[in-house]
Amino acid sequence: MTFDAAEKHQSQIPALQLLVALGFTPLSQAEAVRQRGGRLRNVVLDDVLADQLLRINSFTYRGREYPFDLEDAHEAIRRLKPTPDRQKGLRGTNQDIYDTLVLGTTITKTIQGDSKSYSFRYVDWDTPSNNVYHVTAEVSVERTASTQTKRCDIVAYVNGIPFLVIENKRPTESLKKAGSQLIGYQNEDNIPQLFHFAQLLMVMNRVEARYATVGTPRQFWQTWRDEEDRDEIIDPLANRPLTAAEADAVFSGDFAFARAHFEALAAEGARAITAQDRAIHAMCRPERLLDLIRRFTVFDGGARKVARHQQFFGIRKAVERVRQFNLDSRRKGGVIWHTQGSGKSLTMVMLGRSLALDKAIPNPRILIVTDRDDLDKQIKDTFKSCELEPVRATS
Repeated sequence: MTFDAAEKHQSQIPALQLLVALGFTPLSQAEAVRQRGGRLRNVVLDDVLADQLLRINSFTYRGREYPFDLEDAHEAIRRLKPTPDRQKGLRGTNQDIYDTLVLGTTITKTIQGDSKSYSFRYVDWDTPSNNVYHVTAEVSVERTASTQTKRCDIVAYVNGIPFLVIENKRPTESLKKAGSQLIGYQNEDNIPQLFHFAQLLMVMNRVEARYATVGTPRQFWQTWRDEEDRDEIIDPLANRPLTAAEADAVFSGDFAFARAHFEALAAEGARAITAQDRAIHAMCRPERLLDLIRRFTVFDGGARKVARHQQFFGIRKAVERVRQFNLDSRRKGGVIWHTQGSGKSLTMVMLGRSLALDKAIPNPRILIVTDRDDLDKQIKDTFKSCELEPVRATS
């Protein structure tokens, strides 16, 4: 692989630093491989995942709380990882893993001779701080049926599971090339096992950033425009000095040459905020990343889709509005305006999911009224293709 100092100085290392400031613990390249059991074909940090599964899961029997054991954690990991006989191609396998991550699994336990199945989570979606977050760079993964490897610029993990894959470029290089690289990595003869797990993909340089999901064609990669972030919020994070331990991890291996430069820059607090910083802060801080994955991701006819920024903020405001009541104890309403072809049906699906997951709105009922029969059928079909079960009224 060609060594590109400009790419590392201007995009890759600043991205790592900001992710660390947002709460991701950096792993050196060597430590990340060790956490993968030294197997470059394996993409999960197995020990991290096993430890976290035991930390965030327990079960209650007759009023007493019990812990799960390491054997239970290993069984849950076995169920999460797709064996060759359970793989359904890139998109199908990615969807199966998504469903498992979001819904969890069950583990059977026997207490006092009484066997029952208990819910078991891979991620604490409701309390992001209960999860652990790691990030590393220059991640080598073995290709299918080969000992050759491909190397990803940055991979970020939630509870040891690779959720985020980033490709960095220098400012003078088109992001089309970066997108083509990540798309190519997903091919069956490349490193699809990483993308079976990946929940969000990003390509970026200092002047722009784009995002997509697994299987997204290059022309549909999107730019995020955030309605809440301001540079004065991002600036102290982007300029936060790394601790000694963080710096040892970030500036390991290929990045050792850059340590003095970036430590001097951090001491001055002089790094200007870039489009890349804004995208990372908007989409990758843990609580936002988990929200995008859980509530704002749908599978539409097998194609994985994630919300655009206008859908995300519109839905959040709609849910907040529904939580409010008028003086007559009726919930408040409102209007979301869309242009033609801007994703109205998917906005409805994501809004429906957000309402269903909101604990402040128990048992929500969603009624969709249209003025055309063909539109009515289209929306019903969209809900069904996103694995929701709408009932279409006949009159």
